[in-house]
Amino acid sequence: MKLLFVADLHYALKQFDWLAAHAATCDALVIGGDLLDLAGALEIDVQAVVVEKYLHRLRPLTRVIVSSGNHDGDHRDATGESRARWIGGMKGEGLHVDGDSIDVAGMRITVCPWWDGPVSRAEVEQQLVAAAPPPGIPWVWVYHAPPEGPLSWTGKEFAGDATLTGWIARFAPRIVLSGHIHNAPFYPQGSWVHRFGPTWAFNPGRQIGGIPAVLEFDIERQEVTWHSQDGSERLSLLA
Repeated sequence: MKLLFVADLHYALKQFDWLAAHAATCDALVIGGDLLDLAGALEIDVQAVVVEKYLHRLRPLTRVIVSSGNHDGDHRDATGESRARWIGGMKGEGLHVDGDSIDVAGMRITVCPWWDGPVSRAEVEQQLVAAAPPPGIPWVWVYHAPPEGPLSWTGKEFAGDATLTGWIARFAPRIVLSGHIHNAPFYPQGSWVHRFGPTWAFNPGRQIGGIPAVLEFDIERQEVTWHSQDGSERLSLLA
């Protein structure tokens, strides 16, 4: 099985076009949040309509898995916390989105929404408790923010999600796919990969132009390759 992971597209339509051109080459395409751009010229609702059309174009080509990021919120609930209601609205349309857990190729993939405060944070924790697979089944999380450490290096500070780091220690997933900190993989103190005990965590970063930074997983060979403007690096998950 071949899985592609990207994050932080931020309404870069040329990068969505690249995904549409390459989606048929993989068995699953995972987008880890920030599909929209709060700082963009277009209203978020308009961006969401356009990106929804892209996701529906991708759906017939491969399995599509999408989590929300901090730029994807289009609604505030009664507690004032941001929600990506437009992503949740695509559930059941052949797309796997926030709140879903799916079993693919002998592993479980859990798609976590962006948490914006104590209420949504508690919901993500409850989701993880409920979704935990039986022993021996590799567990993959998709969550926008990276854990603490080099995946979160901004060039000035480490800005990782301490709550996520705690969840990793508690649940010990096999793989965590994240984004959010755009330049971490391109800085000397940062990285695109980090290991927490038995857990491999990844952040492909964000790059400008028509081609996104991409992680390509070969599940059978237990290998992952990071493709970026800096070239390609391959890693064995059996190391």
